[in-house]
Amino acid sequence: MKGKWAQGIEPRNFTWIIRDQLAVCERPGGYGVNHRRVRRQEEIIWVRENGFDIVLSLIPSPHNLHNYDELGVKWQHLPFNGPADGPMVLRDLFTALSSQLDAGQKVLVHREELGDHVCGLLAGYLLYTGLIPSGPDVIVAMEQLASRPLGPLGRELVTASEALAQGS
Repeated sequence: MKGKWAQGIEPRNFTWIIRDQLAVCERPGGYGVNHRRVRRQEEIIWVRENGFDIVLSLIPSPHNLHNYDELGVKWQHLPFNGPADGPMVLRDLFTALSSQLDAGQKVLVHREELGDHVCGLLAGYLLYTGLIPSGPDVIVAMEQLASRPLGPLGRELVTASEALAQGS
């Protein structure tokens, strides 16, 4: 058994969306003026030690992604700006996520903060894949999972995902 410090620290706002398969959190190390290099390293160690196969980073820029390499954590950069990116980007994100989960990978998704971009995207994914059958149900489920209300941007992503699911 490794010592407490060798296990790292759980990233802020870490939440399972699909237990032991798909989770979300805020960017390791925090965001903006709260970002700390040591905290980032400790949180990435926690991700590695908890068996995540890949981290999907939705942040617009590739800042600090090289830190995953340094600590032996596989990552993929999928910049996501929200509904303005359009339905094809949304479909591509859902396809990437599905292929990793279908391959049995344990996936962690993050952006700077755990807000509407991440929660709306993952709520949309649950709706798109049919894991939760309706928009209102998926909104309630995501709000309970993330312990935060889903705002207008998140709800717009759910609506766009529903349209994609109906068009598939």
